[in-house]
Amino acid sequence: MDLAKTSLTRNILIGMLAGMVFGLLLFFLGLNENSIVKTYLLDGLLKVVGDVFVRSLKVLVVPLVLVSLICGTAAMDDIRRLGAVGVKTVALYLATTCIAISIALGLALVFQPGEGFELTDSVSFTAKEAPPLIEVIINIFPTNPFQAMAEGNMLQVITFAILMGIALVLAGDAGSRVLSVFKDMNEVIMKLVVLLMHIAPYGVFAKITLVFATTGYGAIKTLGLYFVLVLLSLILHAVVVYPILLKSLSGLNPLLFFKKFRNVQMFAFSTASSNATIPVTLRAVEKRLGVRNRIASFTVPLGATINMDGTAIMQGVATVFIANVAGIDLTFTQILMVIATATLASIGTAGVPGVGLIMLAMVLQQVGLPVEYIGLIIGIDRLLDMVRTAVNVTGDATVSCIIAKSEKEIDEAVFSDPESKGS
Repeated sequence: MDLAKTSLTRNILIGMLAGMVFGLLLFFLGLNENSIVKTYLLDGLLKVVGDVFVRSLKVLVVPLVLVSLICGTAAMDDIRRLGAVGVKTVALYLATTCIAISIALGLALVFQPGEGFELTDSVSFTAKEAPPLIEVIINIFPTNPFQAMAEGNMLQVITFAILMGIALVLAGDAGSRVLSVFKDMNEVIMKLVVLLMHIAPYGVFAKITLVFATTGYGAIKTLGLYFVLVLLSLILHAVVVYPILLKSLSGLNPLLFFKKFRNVQMFAFSTASSNATIPVTLRAVEKRLGVRNRIASFTVPLGATINMDGTAIMQGVATVFIANVAGIDLTFTQILMVIATATLASIGTAGVPGVGLIMLAMVLQQVGLPVEYIGLIIGIDRLLDMVRTAVNVTGDATVSCIIAKSEKEIDEAVFSDPESKGS
């Protein structure tokens, strides 16, 4: 057994649990705005450690996605396979999103989380408008790849990397020489990810402490049933739907999958950002689950951008909750419209800031519910966002394994070996 790896898993878990306990303790103490603890500990030391941790993850995202995807695309034996892989990947991501919102809607319609909820204060929320579909399609293609990288526009970065990889294949010997440079860069960036993992327990502790110290459980008491239903839907999707899909579509062992992927789930929970977790997800999918780079480099970044299973679950429960509060009964047609809108919007709003709330606003508008009622759930959304990010990255890895198995691009010896940790 790799003691260093076991120690890392243990330390991250300790950091997470300690952060929850310490954060709730600080919350119960009721620190005021001018207290020394809030000024120098929460807004000082812990904020610095937490933000440096997340920034360290984010700084690797664009170069890792760019370099890894160029290598993966150029490694394709037949460029036409890329189109087939792309279609299967997008279709599977949309399917899991559709299943996710269906589960959430089903539970919410049974338990009616907004029944009896009293509006004590006026609520208001103004959602940004989602861009038109034609604009989304056009904006997938960058006019300036360096600007796309600087802005972290992942769809444009993915598009440029794929085109660059194809060009390297077509360029013959010149392309081979350039590709060898990118392969070396990919190895170096992966080593940076390994180095970053050593500070992960401290970053996780800082981020978790800040969340629980400022959020506590007050909002959970007010919106208890809503919180429980979203959480239950997320757990069901993660521990039931994904394992069934993994086993039925690939034959791989779900228990081993979860055991080898738990570090990434903890990273995602603490950062609440699928994009920030891409470096850790990609390394785990390749080195621990055995998915070859030519598949993982495409499915993982794309999943972090368009795979919105966790967000779809929130939208399903939130839609029924808001309908209950507004005293509106959803028809069967409206329910189908919610499923279709949320599923398609997961791609249509990819890469847009505040994507979850934009998607929810689109869904509410489609079924004639008051968009301003989104303000009711914002206070509790931070805690749920952490869980749904962990669910999202689990979905990215699950789909990556399924696609890799279908394309015979997975090393099952690596996946099946409980001791394989990667280099």
